[in-house]
Amino acid sequence: MGKSYPNVSVEYQRAVDEVKRKLTELYAEKKCAPLMLRFTFHSAGTFDINTKTGGPFGTMRNKVEQAHGANVGLDIAVNLLEPVKQQFSIISYADFYQLAGIVAVESTGGPPITFHPGRLDIDAPPPDGRLPVPSMGPDQLRNAFIKTMGLNDQDIVALSGGHTLGSAHKDRSGVDGSWTTNPLVFDNSYFKELLAGEKAGLIQLPSDKALLADPVFRPLVEKFAADNNAFFQAFAESFMKLNELGFADA
Repeated sequence: MGKSYPNVSVEYQRAVDEVKRKLTELYAEKKCAPLMLRFTFHSAGTFDINTKTGGPFGTMRNKVEQAHGANVGLDIAVNLLEPVKQQFSIISYADFYQLAGIVAVESTGGPPITFHPGRLDIDAPPPDGRLPVPSMGPDQLRNAFIKTMGLNDQDIVALSGGHTLGSAHKDRSGVDGSWTTNPLVFDNSYFKELLAGEKAGLIQLPSDKALLADPVFRPLVEKFAADNNAFFQAFAESFMKLNELGFADA
């Protein structure tokens, strides 16, 4: 399906550029890029292609959605972002929250992500239970990403590579630890560590191991582990698709 993006003013585009600069400064100070990547994923990943509900439309500002089971701790992200958002009333929360994740990737060494502005805010949060969870196997991952969100197998593997940033926390996912030895650097280390097997001090969740067990997922893991540029290209494409679920569909 093609995209027909709305036009925004020159003033709006300038504000987008300034927001990216401000968020880069915030992340450098607070070391919160991993949290913001998770926040943006959870903001957009609620889209249901069948009902055309949920998705990247700023609903995470609603405390009801912040209280969803998969969103433990994301109220911290909302509170960190709000002082910056208050400086840019021209920008929708929907655009702002997606920019938060893009800056998280770009400011930690990841690929540039194409951003099309113009999302409109929606007030009502989506129902709880739509987001992928760490216990999922291959079939469950496909149900969440493909049947519900409308993405594909490569998107599943590429977006899983976002775990190269940050750590899991026991109060949020039941596990403590990082996937890589440099959790503030965005690169293909996640895939290298996945193929290397379990190591002391690093974690691999069931949804990570599912990528190795599946005959379609595993070759992509191996490809991305061997070629950082291939991973960056795939991630940039998949993350843009995630950011645009339900947005500007023709």
